Amino acid sequence: MKAIQVKKTGGTEALELVDIPVPQPKPNEAVVKVAVSGVNFIDVYHREGRYPVALPFVIGQEGAGVVSAVGAEVKSIKAGDRVAWTSIMGSYAEYIAVPADRLVKVPQAVSEREAAAVMLQGITAHYLTNTTFPLKRGDTALVQAAAGGAGLLLVQMAHTIGARVIGTVSTEEKAKLAREAGADEIILYTQADFENETKRLTNGKGVDVVYDSVGKTTFEKGLNVLRPRGMMVLFGGSSGAVSPFDPITLTQKGSLFLTRPSLAHYIATRDELDARSSAVFEMIAAKRLKLRIEHIYPLPDAQQAHRDLEGRKTTGKLLLIP
Repeated sequence: MKAIQVKKTGGTEALELVDIPVPQPKPNEAVVKVAVSGVNFIDVYHREGRYPVALPFVIGQEGAGVVSAVGAEVKSIKAGDRVAWTSIMGSYAEYIAVPADRLVKVPQAVSEREAAAVMLQGITAHYLTNTTFPLKRGDTALVQAAAGGAGLLLVQMAHTIGARVIGTVSTEEKAKLAREAGADEIILYTQADFENETKRLTNGKGVDVVYDSVGKTTFEKGLNVLRPRGMMVLFGGSSGAVSPFDPITLTQKGSLFLTRPSLAHYIATRDELDARSSAVFEMIAAKRLKLRIEHIYPLPDAQQAHRDLEGRKTTGKLLLIP
């Protein structure tokens, strides 16, 4: 089968198209014929070696497809079922073996492309807004990179809850998308300082929560726009890793909370995986969550997909088709 493998970490050139055997299921696994793979920043971190993985490895953490074979112990799914997964390495491939308890069935009202587009970013947006900092009506949230793949989903979910959403974007085109998703105010950080603008928009009071997937270039100023006892939710680092800092800084800026959440810890149990994926699928089926799939690449173009993602010129989701 065709797959994208990393033999040595580095730039986009580290993504190699290879021929490897189709995996065979272990007793607790299912083999899935991959229909669609999602492209995410965590893939970049794996490719670069920022998040170390034993070499060589087939990259990719998310996808959807049809079960082609199951192991002897698997009872929950069968060949022919449409399924999706996240946080399972090996998704940039024509086939993948996945532990059966990590697969969720895709309802008929949701397409495989839609499922692959939300298993990582959609569930992330769900746990961020419902659990990490449980938003409620009247809260104010600052969403960095509000027109990105996760950002657009975050904005929609926060808006549905009834929170006031301030979004940061780089261009007027992205501003339009974030407004359509439900952002109440937009800050073009290429034209204005987002710290000053956020303070102005909140009359100096600050926001209840900052959802930050950017990291290095936004983190420090993000702390400055939080109200006392507000929360910084740092869930990515598209601009690079945040520098180490003294926790006393959190005290000095208002007894702030800081968390660096990971999707894996919010879908650790089968019940939580089912609950979150079902909630997101229901939003799609009910048209309460609109997906923006910006570009779909053939599997051999994985390098280009990563270049586009890292260039931060994309809005919405990028997918690969094996």
